[in-house]
Amino acid sequence: MSNSGVGFIGLGQMGLGMANNLGRLAKPFYAYDSSSNASDELKNENTIVTNTIAGMAENCHLIFLCLPSATEVNDVIFGPNGIADSSLPSLSIIDTSTIERTEAIAIHKKLAERGIAYADCPISGLPSRALDGTLTMMFGGSQTLFDQTKPMLESMGEFIIYCGESGTGQMMKAVNNIIYDINIVALCEVLPLAVAGGLSSDALTKVVSTASSRSFAGDHFLPKMLARQFDNDFAMEDAYKDILNVQKVAVEHKAMTPLVNAMTSSYQNAIAAGLGREPKSAIIKIYEKVLGKKFRAE
Repeated sequence: MSNSGVGFIGLGQMGLGMANNLGRLAKPFYAYDSSSNASDELKNENTIVTNTIAGMAENCHLIFLCLPSATEVNDVIFGPNGIADSSLPSLSIIDTSTIERTEAIAIHKKLAERGIAYADCPISGLPSRALDGTLTMMFGGSQTLFDQTKPMLESMGEFIIYCGESGTGQMMKAVNNIIYDINIVALCEVLPLAVAGGLSSDALTKVVSTASSRSFAGDHFLPKMLARQFDNDFAMEDAYKDILNVQKVAVEHKAMTPLVNAMTSSYQNAIAAGLGREPKSAIIKIYEKVLGKKFRAE
């Protein structure tokens, strides 16, 4: 039996676009998702949709994962009829899921004992960038594996960064997102105060989106805040693993992180208020409630 193929598991908001781009390069190309409907939007007619993980593992030397959490990653790899049980020799796994750094290191060690290479390679970018193949991808694993798989990665991402050994990809993703999260909380805290102080939401938006305080967080969330659109985006409680990653490293190194701590408190308060399944921008609601003012289109 030959395992010359390349596989992709997880055809969600991000994974579908990534699989469509990878499928144009990799041949033969296999795809799998636990939802039977997920493969309906695969655009490459030569993609082989498998019904089982075992079926993919027996035909692939390289498998990409894009899954919601470490629970699904472990199930797919180590569960009954998972990748680890069904694979042929010389298999490599590139995991683009966002999980905790320590979890990625543990998976790497367990797979190394079975002769399977594993790299954590979380991604950054909106679903539109997944569709365009312009993601930022942060690779944590051996340099050799990175060099071998870089052409595949370049089919999905525009910015491919080698971060170091196992776990560093997740660490890099967490650092990036923590800076982003601090920026979001700053907007959520200050904008209602500015409205309470007499500034109009429209004027605020024009300045914050063009002057020195402009940021990706503002570009993405300001229009949605104005429209009071708090759905169809990544849930803040699902993003909490980035905070845990940085907190653990801070404890290890006895670091001072006052801004991270303040941002974390805002996230915790918003989740405790029942906003956990809403996007990060919904944090603004806890500050609006205190002031009795809303940041909204006029």
